[in-house]
Amino acid sequence: MSNDSHYDVSLDATGLKCPLPVLKARRQIAALASGDILMVLADDPAAPLDFAHFCEVGGHTLMEQSEKDHGVISFRIRKV
Repeated sequence: MSNDSHYDVSLDATGLKCPLPVLKARRQIAALASGDILMVLADDPAAPLDFAHFCEVGGHTLMEQSEKDHGVISFRIRKV
């Protein structure tokens, strides 16, 4: 696995609607150490804005956001 796709924990939030993907990510990231990376899969159309806001407010780094198949978006978030 390359460093570009590295993550420590993954969360599949597909099928969930706002605000559930971010709420589940918040709970998951709270259990991580500083610098760890959470990878989230979500298909909610509001997810890009929601995760950008989540990272801005929490001080986390949104390292990558990329579209996958069937409307699924992958987010890699580094915990502050």
